[in-house]
Amino acid sequence: MNRRLLLSAIAAVSVAAVGLPAFAALKVGTRAPDFTLPGFKAGKPVTYSLAEARKKGPVVVYFFPAAFTGGCDLEAHLFAEAADDYAKAGASIIGVTAGSIERLQEFSSDNARCSGKFPVAADKGAKVAKLWDSTLPVGISNRTSYVIAPDGTVVYVHSEMNAQKHVELTLDAVRKWKAGKKG
Repeated sequence: MNRRLLLSAIAAVSVAAVGLPAFAALKVGTRAPDFTLPGFKAGKPVTYSLAEARKKGPVVVYFFPAAFTGGCDLEAHLFAEAADDYAKAGASIIGVTAGSIERLQEFSSDNARCSGKFPVAADKGAKVAKLWDSTLPVGISNRTSYVIAPDGTVVYVHSEMNAQKHVELTLDAVRKWKAGKKG
């Protein structure tokens, strides 16, 4: 699929879905499938392992449709701005996309987007997104954010095409999870 057609499809689906919730199959309390994907952090190649990341604390896994598109740029920027708050709460962030993976290296270091604050992974063929039931009808990643506990349990899910609330809601869920562990 050429880039122009892909972006047109994303725009059409996004316009139709803005403000409407999407439905993720991974439910709170279920086990999230582990994955290992190639990606980039601050423009440098990385191999990201969810299992390894979980050993250090909770992980926010957010799926996004495509780099260098309006909502995805905003969402990445918001996650980058909040990266220190997630770290203070003991959590890490990973962005995963099946769309526009050719420019993911640039996206990972762009100061208007990820700013090198967290890795973004290339999910070629949306294989991981399908396992997590986070795909759009056009075969790319849906905008779905998960909070995954260190034991692999899904503790929070937010699936909505509007990028505005993903950071606020997942950070709140991480903090609530952490507070529940102290008691």
